[in-house]
Amino acid sequence: MELPRGKSYIRLDQVNQEDIDKLILRVNSCTWRQTFHIQPVSGLLNDPNGFCFYNGEYHLYYQWHPLGPFHGLKYWYHTKSTDLVNWTNVGIAIKPDEYFDSHGAYSGSAVEHNGNLYLLYTGNTRDENLERHPYLCIALMDDDGNIIKSKKSVLDKVPEGYTEHFRDPKLWKEDEKFYAVIGAQRTDKTGGVCLLSSSDLLEWKFEGELATNLDDFGFMWECPDYFEMEDKGILIFSPQGLEPVGDLYQNIYQAGYVVGEKIDLQRRELTHGDFIELDRGFDFYAPQTMKDPNGRRLMVAWMGLPEIEYPSDINGWANCLTILRELSLHDGKLIQKPVPELQSLRKNKIEAQDEIWDEKKTYEGFSGITYELVCEFEQGDALEYGIEIRAGSEEKTVIKYDAVQGKIILDRTFSGKVIGSKYGTERKCQIVGDAHKFHLFVDSSSVEIFVDDGEEVFTARIFPDIRSQEIRFYATGGSAAFKAVKWDY
Repeated sequence: MELPRGKSYIRLDQVNQEDIDKLILRVNSCTWRQTFHIQPVSGLLNDPNGFCFYNGEYHLYYQWHPLGPFHGLKYWYHTKSTDLVNWTNVGIAIKPDEYFDSHGAYSGSAVEHNGNLYLLYTGNTRDENLERHPYLCIALMDDDGNIIKSKKSVLDKVPEGYTEHFRDPKLWKEDEKFYAVIGAQRTDKTGGVCLLSSSDLLEWKFEGELATNLDDFGFMWECPDYFEMEDKGILIFSPQGLEPVGDLYQNIYQAGYVVGEKIDLQRRELTHGDFIELDRGFDFYAPQTMKDPNGRRLMVAWMGLPEIEYPSDINGWANCLTILRELSLHDGKLIQKPVPELQSLRKNKIEAQDEIWDEKKTYEGFSGITYELVCEFEQGDALEYGIEIRAGSEEKTVIKYDAVQGKIILDRTFSGKVIGSKYGTERKCQIVGDAHKFHLFVDSSSVEIFVDDGEEVFTARIFPDIRSQEIRFYATGGSAAFKAVKWDY
């Protein structure tokens, strides 16, 4: 069973269980189902929401359309974990069943207050002409996991000067007051971020727009997230409508951040530096962060993009979330590292060390579908060196260093089924030095590559044949030495 796209606002309870079971059966028969990433039981997953630590567990919600791999009627789906690695599906958290969220429970965030978890989210509605009208909505989860929605919206009108694209509140508490940044589109069709405040999470006040120096930077800023680290203020957001500039802004929509002084809440002002993309790959969007009990700033993102079709669509599902990443600030730049808890998945360690001269080589034990791989290349005189993963007779995904350009390049030209080819099949970034470390997390249909201990990250969905499992190391135009270690997952 799959809904025609025109019927996208059908609720889950309007579909019989037999059809749902058939859909789930089709989903589970897909060879591209992930093994260690959060993914939907059926249908489409997109933005992560409400990422937090509450009552001894990590909680993560996400946008979910259960009845097909397209953007239909959205629910909040709830998953939780004690270790950031093994996630338990709890089920639907928020249903779109009130006047203020009748056409979807859209993105938002969470904060603990008085022993309960408060979920602030965007309610999507459409009128008889399918015109959008967003609401700001609140729900409460108690320590037994029961979720109760407020019967009325807490902000039911878009402020003057903005269009109906007004969504994705991200909460934080400062002193005795609560604040939220919310993504907005001005009436001149440019993007920005607004500031809201509340003393009790139930009554909200529109404070005004947050002043930045990015006045004409895309047509909409989605999923803003503000936090402070090492006495700096950091605003993450996902701007839509940026034109490519060199190697930058190559995807349909981007995700990145600015670093500056702490936000001036009185003047609603953020003094900051340049916008920096968070990920250099193909599939990374709508990231959300939280501070865990150990003081770490953790981030997760949607491993996908709006308006891009994926090969798993034919199996009735689409998208997953990234692995959890720990953020740190170094010289005004966010460094991302995989959370060390992922090491608990490691099995079957295999190592290789070699110097290769203008050749491509394979090594015993270096193959597979799901694994972690760390490879350090030493400086040689090769014009190019790199690794081919999920490789077969005609398929390969390549991460490489091009010494002539001084760039790291991810190439998925031959990765298998084609994804979003109108936006190109390579992603590049300039990097300093000739010796580089590639830390790869490879799942059934994705790869996440941390370059030089998180200096740069490339995230991509890939859809190769299940038989394409080789790992190949190569150098061209000279020599390169490397040492590699692989763990099966």
